[in-house]
Amino acid sequence: MAALARVLQQRLSMLVLWGLCQVAAVIASIWMLAAALTGSRRAWTLAVAHDQLANAAFGGHEDETISSRAGRAQRQGKRWACVLCRLLDRLDPNHCEKAIEPDEGKPLR
Repeated sequence: MAALARVLQQRLSMLVLWGLCQVAAVIASIWMLAAALTGSRRAWTLAVAHDQLANAAFGGHEDETISSRAGRAQRQGKRWACVLCRLLDRLDPNHCEKAIEPDEGKPLR
């Protein structure tokens, strides 16, 4: 019975945390829009934070951007990464390779 109570308490705690994260996401999105409209550097900082969040949601390291992860995967010949990096290269040549963060994510082989 005590084990069930602990499990329920953990789930309730995660639900409360989820709610707080939803509030933070709305605030961050509004703040990013305002920063982009005013030309503030904070817009870029928030864009990187959203990028890291998406990477974590897709199973990557929470402190690494999708571009860095894709650059690592492209080096290993992974198809998804090659496709993504080709698309990003149209916006910024050699984007994924430049974005690789050697101190983040899983170590390179």
